[in-house]
Amino acid sequence: MESLSEHPRTSSDLAVRRLLRTEGAAAAAVVILLYGRAGHSWLMFALLFLVPDLSMLGYLAGARAGALVYNVVHTYTGPLALAAVLLLTGGPLVIPFVWLAHIGLDRALGYGLKYPTAFQDTHLGRIGRPR
Repeated sequence: MESLSEHPRTSSDLAVRRLLRTEGAAAAAVVILLYGRAGHSWLMFALLFLVPDLSMLGYLAGARAGALVYNVVHTYTGPLALAAVLLLTGGPLVIPFVWLAHIGLDRALGYGLKYPTAFQDTHLGRIGRPR
């Protein structure tokens, strides 16, 4: 597979990326607001916020495995499913709220889902310094 840096960026590609980044910012803002309104601990928020990034350890097994593990943890599906279970069982929404905020902020900052070519190749474009 070619590196994403070899593909030209069109104005429509940039518009889609901006839209996805704005969507991430909106998701993060709303879930952080909900977290605060629920009265959860901000210390707990800070302690849990970077936990999803432990999924980067998957890259120790190679780029393909790393991308798979990272992407499973950095999609909205997991925290939304957990939130649904917790809503049905009356559990606290601390973990899914923090997890959703993390994903949203990642998207807002341009950190997207990873391609198996390299950690820097994401659905929002290449991150980091050019090679």
